[in-house]
Amino acid sequence: MTLTATRSSKHLDARRGIVRLHPETLAALGLQPGDPVRLTSRHHTTAIALEADRFSGKRSLYADDLTLGNIGAREGSAVVAEATRVAAADSVVVRGPASIVAGVSPDTLRLSMLSKIVTQGDDVSLLPIELDSEYKEAVSAARRTLNNTLGMGWTSMVMTVAQCDPSEAAMITLDTQVSWENDAPHRVDIDLPTRGTSVSIERPTTPRPATSAPRNPTGPRTETTAQRPRAQAEPVEATSTVSAEAIAYEDLAGVRVQAEELRELLDLGFNHREVLSVVGTDMTLGMLVCGPSGTGKSSIARSVVAEVGAHLVEVPGDEVGAMAANDAAERLRRAVSQLQSPGVLLVTDADAIAKAEDATPLGTMFKKLVAETIADGHAVVCTVNNLDRLDGELRSHGRLEHEITVPMPDTEARRELLKYFTRGMKVSAELKLEAIAERSPGYVAADLLALVREAGVRAAMRAKDGGATALQESDFDIAFEAVRPSSMEGDSVELGGLTLDDVGGMEEVKQTLTETVMWPLMYPDAFTRLGIEAPRGVLLYGPPGCGKTYIVRAVAGSGNANVITIKGSELLNKWVGESEANVRDLFRRARQASPTLMFFDELDALAPVRGQGTDGGTADRVVAALLTELDGAEALRDVVVVGATNRPDMIDPALRRPGRLERLVYVPPPDAAARAEILAAAGKNVPFSDDVDLVELGDQLEFYSAADCAALVREAALTAMRESLDASTVTAAHLQAARNKVRPSLDAKQLEWLESFAQQRKQ
Repeated sequence: MTLTATRSSKHLDARRGIVRLHPETLAALGLQPGDPVRLTSRHHTTAIALEADRFSGKRSLYADDLTLGNIGAREGSAVVAEATRVAAADSVVVRGPASIVAGVSPDTLRLSMLSKIVTQGDDVSLLPIELDSEYKEAVSAARRTLNNTLGMGWTSMVMTVAQCDPSEAAMITLDTQVSWENDAPHRVDIDLPTRGTSVSIERPTTPRPATSAPRNPTGPRTETTAQRPRAQAEPVEATSTVSAEAIAYEDLAGVRVQAEELRELLDLGFNHREVLSVVGTDMTLGMLVCGPSGTGKSSIARSVVAEVGAHLVEVPGDEVGAMAANDAAERLRRAVSQLQSPGVLLVTDADAIAKAEDATPLGTMFKKLVAETIADGHAVVCTVNNLDRLDGELRSHGRLEHEITVPMPDTEARRELLKYFTRGMKVSAELKLEAIAERSPGYVAADLLALVREAGVRAAMRAKDGGATALQESDFDIAFEAVRPSSMEGDSVELGGLTLDDVGGMEEVKQTLTETVMWPLMYPDAFTRLGIEAPRGVLLYGPPGCGKTYIVRAVAGSGNANVITIKGSELLNKWVGESEANVRDLFRRARQASPTLMFFDELDALAPVRGQGTDGGTADRVVAALLTELDGAEALRDVVVVGATNRPDMIDPALRRPGRLERLVYVPPPDAAARAEILAAAGKNVPFSDDVDLVELGDQLEFYSAADCAALVREAALTAMRESLDASTVTAAHLQAARNKVRPSLDAKQLEWLESFAQQRKQ
């Protein structure tokens, strides 16, 4: 079957060897979601076929740039798709830049490529397919290893399959022997916390450049220009610690306040002890730097240590925490023994060594070692992503007394970071970094670096074909599809490009949601200027199938905000305390990724009226946790909560008071005009015959919800296919036959009750 190549907009598919086809196209090819599909244009490859949205083009092949490059096609090119079979790969040899080969072991490489289908000569990425199997934990460990070894830039790195046995359509499994073509000689084996899986992690004996760009998938590898660093961390062991080079102190972008605070503490403790004596006090050189992953905590520490002229020894806490207790303790003691005065011991991810939930011998030893190191006149700086996971005793007197919080970068900080990351690149005069910064809420420094690299690859591919060489806004448009904020990993939702303009009717509902949801996220300064607090949340209620979830997706797509969707099964847990912890963690992630829209669907199942449950009090505790987070001591800034339900009376009344979900918005069933618009939207790609009058049909569909109208159009098209697979139009007779199968789902009594409830709220 010949299809038209179309660039995919699903970031979770990007560079993972996945293509999407319309469900009917999949059926016509005899494929099920997850089956392999052979693609041929100027070249050929094999990818994994998944379902596209039902409103997608039936003659379109949705693929990412890597897959299109492997088949030699551009957007709009003709691609032949056909079903095929694949065999398990016996061996695969991968060619990559030296910086990747030196930092990634063959075992980690195999885990990152697990379940991918490769063909000899294909370009592939390190991005793993999101597995939902017994191997998920091992793949997650590989992702952490890549983060720690290569930084966030690994998500945009590209390699080539140099050899593959068999050479055609081979799937990588745990039994596949994966190796590098230009393998590095130095390795150390550590045990990652997977189900007994031992992963070999390669370590270079010399430090790698910190700002090498990914290889261009269709051209030579390019590198960005970087200023030579001023200092670098000393490795604890030459073959086991990757030492990152320090950024010049004056070049730190977006974190100058935190860097200056740490510099003042170290400078005072190392160089001005006499001032402390004059004042009659003393200080402990134990610092805890906390903040979301990728915000630059370790970079701040390295730069500040170089600025004050101290000696730095760095220990990766995640690797030490994964070792056997005796080996880990010896590793830490050896690190301390290498300190030279004045010296700083930097321990990254300290919560992997001293965990809050259990007191291990290693954690006890580490707390004692920290106190002894500080007592000897050295400084100890620990970084951690979440303070709740760190043993509280580490923050006591004589240990890590000083805490420095590195927040998520705001718009101005993101602009500074983008300016720094693009300083050695050609930038178009029309490109406004301020606009890119506004489009990237929730992106930390590491995400922005990956974003700039991805955009640089787009510019290099265009320049190779004779186009403009300067970085343009269109390059970032494509980069945003591939690089998502790490703070939203596992939480983000595909919006499908929806905006409020795509929602027919419901003008009053759209206006209320614009004021309550979009304005607080897009114009927080206006609320501050007028001296009022923005609304915390809104509750949508109405009959099922009338578009509550749909309009929330449209609202989310209209503003520059991250979106988190919450399902009850993700929060509720039978163990005491776990459900409340899940709620706290959920709101913590929302604050980190702000501005954020949190959407609770079917809220009545998650927050019922307290005192009426039979679940041992779990639901009551969840409601109490939600109330605390919505209107507690910690401010909920730049976060708006939206709930949806068709039973507002079953939600705990405390959630519906002002200061929480204070705006209740009734989403009514569609009237005749709205039903006609819904039919037209659902059938925009359906070839209706001339005898079909959607306006008249909409007038006849009383008690049909929006979902019922969409189902009616779908059933009419299937009716036409049952008559003939060569059918080219859907007639009025097909629609009439579909009405006999798709019955209205709205209940007159329920509608009457909901409308009565809405009237009472207005009064």
